[in-house]
Amino acid sequence: MKTIVQTGAESVTVQDQDRPTCGDHDVLVRVHTAGLCGSDAHAYRYEEGYEWIPLPRIMGHEYAGTVVEVGAAVDEFVPGDKVVEEPVHNCGSCFQCKNGQPNVCQNFHITGMHGDGAYAEFTTVEPRNLHAVPDTIPLKHASITEPLSIATRAVLTQSMTSVESTVLVEGPGPIGVFVASVADAVGARVVVSGIGQDRQYRLPLLEELGIETINIETNSHEQNRNQLTDGRGFDVVFDTTGHPSGIEQAVDHVRKGGEIIMVGLPNATSEVFFTPMVRGEIALKTSYGSTWTNFEQALQLIERDEIDFETIIDDSYDIADPDTAFRAFLNSETCKPVFSFADL
Repeated sequence: MKTIVQTGAESVTVQDQDRPTCGDHDVLVRVHTAGLCGSDAHAYRYEEGYEWIPLPRIMGHEYAGTVVEVGAAVDEFVPGDKVVEEPVHNCGSCFQCKNGQPNVCQNFHITGMHGDGAYAEFTTVEPRNLHAVPDTIPLKHASITEPLSIATRAVLTQSMTSVESTVLVEGPGPIGVFVASVADAVGARVVVSGIGQDRQYRLPLLEELGIETINIETNSHEQNRNQLTDGRGFDVVFDTTGHPSGIEQAVDHVRKGGEIIMVGLPNATSEVFFTPMVRGEIALKTSYGSTWTNFEQALQLIERDEIDFETIIDDSYDIADPDTAFRAFLNSETCKPVFSFADL
């Protein structure tokens, strides 16, 4: 089978490997479409915080496919079922798991990082980590269930976003686009901020989705905030940038009594002046990963056509040249590239 394998820092190759064996407690899935996300890009660079990933490694954790075989002990799925994987596997036995917080499990295991992933024609999964995909959802659309579930957690679980809310999403990367799309589906008024490198692809993509944007390098962020919120500030600010400046700017743009939700993972130390946050009773919350419920929420949004996947998904990249997709993503020339294994 064809696989995309990381062999070193900024080094990925296409290899032929044996098809994995389906054990008694496994499900063998034929991968249809697999997405490229920010964590894949950081791993591709082998950045600090990702150097623990054993190489070589078949990459990929966002995907959808079809069950082709089930183990003798599996009765939850049958061949022909359409599925997506919940790729952050929790242990089920640590304090957090037992306390209803499996997304912050102490002993988690990530597909495509701790073990081989879904940039392959076939992959094996334990059934407890699979979600059934409704027949009405195309597999290409279902392939982005995982990043969409991160957005559903941030918006629907961790924030107070409602139809009355004014929302600022900092960062037009894939998670920012999905957070904005979910908040927009809720009925909130949403604006997404970006910088100069985003003006060619990512900000225009959001505008095509009908979501307001601002390039903070060429426009007044303060003036935009005042116009949208009558000068009081945004009800909710989602920081999806993964940059220390994100939280610093969020403090400047959230209203008194509002909330900031950190979704991105800052890659350096941030300096935040907390006095105005305390005086304004601004809630600072974080949102990490997703839960089973968030996956199901994401699938419901997909089934109801609440998200414009044909606009968001970029299927112009070929698995024969994965480097091009990674470099385009890192240069902000695309937002949600996917690899298709369907016709191999």
